[in-house]
Amino acid sequence: METLIQQTINGLVIGSVYALIALGYTMVYGILGLINFAHGDVLMVGAMTALQTMLFLMGVAPGMSPLVMLTIALLVAIPVSMLIGFTMERLAYRRLRNAPRLAPLITAIGMSFLLQTIAMIIWGRNYHTFPQLISTTPLQPVEGVFVTPVQIVIVIVSALLMIGLTLLVSRTRIGRAMRATAENHRTASLMGVDTNAVIAFTFVIGAGLAAVAGVMYASNYGIAHYGMGFMPGLKAFTAAVLGGIGNLGGAMVGGVVLGLVESFGAGYIEHLTFGFLNSSYQDIFAFLILGLVLIFRPTGLLGERVSDRA
Repeated sequence: METLIQQTINGLVIGSVYALIALGYTMVYGILGLINFAHGDVLMVGAMTALQTMLFLMGVAPGMSPLVMLTIALLVAIPVSMLIGFTMERLAYRRLRNAPRLAPLITAIGMSFLLQTIAMIIWGRNYHTFPQLISTTPLQPVEGVFVTPVQIVIVIVSALLMIGLTLLVSRTRIGRAMRATAENHRTASLMGVDTNAVIAFTFVIGAGLAAVAGVMYASNYGIAHYGMGFMPGLKAFTAAVLGGIGNLGGAMVGGVVLGLVESFGAGYIEHLTFGFLNSSYQDIFAFLILGLVLIFRPTGLLGERVSDRA
């Protein structure tokens, strides 16, 4: 029972991060039909920018409160990531909206390599220790079950951001414009919606969420490096497909479900394979789920079947 509770906690923590990243994928796909494979690298830029800001603050104001330092780091990392998201949309994707689907896909992969290369030039190839500004001392709410304050903060902040995004899309004017553009961007444009601004805003919001997710991811594992965005980005894409890509609720559900499956798999894989595999093979579950979903339910858990008229 202790193992089950522990793996559930671990799954909720990493699943919350996957859900935040998946929201960026699903918003862009819902409006443009584009898979932005550079989204995971925006997460990396957010984490590395926050790391650089923390190191600078530690040098000029070593007595600063850790909470204030983390807040300042986020206030720097989020705008930087938003600027990158806006620049990618404006320079790389806008001209390819009417191009064959393969062109934006190749461009997205190219943008991913470009961001990684720039980050490698700036911060180097080495792994960097990410400052633990929030206590990592394990708490023991139940005998044999451990949870750190960092993990608690990750789940709470992720939940608040997901609720905030849901309210933004469903209750605000820009949210209605986003839904109208996702339904039919040409018709929305004829009705007076500035679709270019809406699409740019979607990239900016997704990049901001990715920056927060990057700081959370680095804080949870205590490291950051130029290639850290690839694997969580790929898993978040799997989460978006699992929940139903283009569906905000689906991205949230898919992220949490994928985190739980991955965590349970890591905890029980040795028992299931009679010791043949260990927890280092936990990534196999994410891609196994992706394959099964694409085979048996391509629309995802909350996706809707759409029929094309002849």
